[in-house]
Amino acid sequence: MRQDPTRAASDGLGRTPRAPDTGHGRSAAPPTPWWRRGAGVLLGCLTALLDLLYFLVAGTALGPFLLWPRTRPDALGLLVSGARRLLTLERIRRSVFFGDRFPARYTVADQKVLRHLAVHCRTGLLCAFVTGLLGFGVVLAGLLVTGMARGSLGWDELLTQVVLGGVLLFLDVQGLRSLAALDARTARECFGPSEQELLRRRIDELAASRAAVVRAVDAERRRIERDLHDGVQQRLVALAMLLGRARRGRDPERTDALLLQAHEESQQVLTELREVAWRIYPSALDSLGLKEALGGVAGRCGIPLRIRFEDGPPLPRLVETAAYFVVSEAVTNAAKHSSATAVDVQVARTGASLAVRIEDNGRGGADPAGSGLTGLRSRVAALDGVLRVDSPPGGPTTITAELPCA
Repeated sequence: MRQDPTRAASDGLGRTPRAPDTGHGRSAAPPTPWWRRGAGVLLGCLTALLDLLYFLVAGTALGPFLLWPRTRPDALGLLVSGARRLLTLERIRRSVFFGDRFPARYTVADQKVLRHLAVHCRTGLLCAFVTGLLGFGVVLAGLLVTGMARGSLGWDELLTQVVLGGVLLFLDVQGLRSLAALDARTARECFGPSEQELLRRRIDELAASRAAVVRAVDAERRRIERDLHDGVQQRLVALAMLLGRARRGRDPERTDALLLQAHEESQQVLTELREVAWRIYPSALDSLGLKEALGGVAGRCGIPLRIRFEDGPPLPRLVETAAYFVVSEAVTNAAKHSSATAVDVQVARTGASLAVRIEDNGRGGADPAGSGLTGLRSRVAALDGVLRVDSPPGGPTTITAELPCA
């Protein structure tokens, strides 16, 4: 999947709700101490009061200008400008006290700025009210303990107060948890892409990946047709001509020589057909697995090829196929275009993904936008994987692919 340096906002209590899987590698922030989160909640109550004061003052001052169409854009710009400064305080509060990490280059729309501050204003003031009720309950609990110590409180009244206090304490705690979760969710939607934006990006990525796969398949078909036309077909024509000459020949020795040449040509035809079949899909993947199929690549490679394959759990068939073609195409390019004298291939399972690394000692300068590498990138992207090409002039060329196995 593609990496993203963002981290989802926690729910205010050290947990992190999972965001939709977008392929961007969004990770959760580590839990923060309870006392820091509590301080962040109390600070949120103060910033909510500050937001309310800002809306009252700025709304009163800019209200007439917001109602007049000609001055509305400028007045709205001034209102949003001040709101963005308050939003910066909210971002710092979430980052410092809750450990949230948000996209550094994400631009928050004006509408989202005002909506977030309005929601935070309501939730923060409500949180302050619930916190006040909790403090009032603590005071009542102290009075209850004092009454017990003086002996002025009967057991029946004590039991009633304890039951009511327990119920109110449960409701207060649950209310604080819900408000903290709402604050975290609104911050996540404001400071980063919303779920709708993530889904829209995902749809765009899938559409682009599908189009790239179609282009890659068309390019592969054209390459197969070219291999058959320029290679196998030409050899078959030469074979037919040799057999025709042998059939019309009158000299037995000449005929034997032509038949021997035709036999050698037929062997070459079979070899090229086998190569074309392997480029289309290697049968060893189905019968023997990825490790043996890569051994076939090493056997057909014209330069020394070292393969280090780390055995692990069984791989999905699509992942094996993509890994095979990444290695096969990269090795073929190295042998044909890079003047390499050695290629090193590493295949290892790392967590929930398969890492493939191909490095050659050629002259480098490979074009990542070339048709071959573009086709590989499309094949890998179709599985939510990532393909990277590092080929500086002078070499070496390193191609790495990460294929998710889940």
